[in-house]
Amino acid sequence: MQPDPQKLLELAYAKMHFGKYKGYYLSDIPEPYYVWFRQKGFPPGKLGDQMQQVMELKINSLEGLLRQIRKRYPRP
Repeated sequence: MQPDPQKLLELAYAKMHFGKYKGYYLSDIPEPYYVWFRQKGFPPGKLGDQMQQVMELKINSLEGLLRQIRKRYPRP
């Protein structure tokens, strides 16, 4: 299964919409925050899906890929 480049780009630039880390890129939020959400329940919808995806990347020490994507493909 090949990752969708557009979805990866979108995930790299996804930001938190609320709370303590509002405005942070999802990949820059500490892993314990995601662990807490996994226990309590991720928010519904796209943000919750993206948070779960980032958590999987963090668990596998791959969140650096999202930072590399932001460096390589900066938004205007």
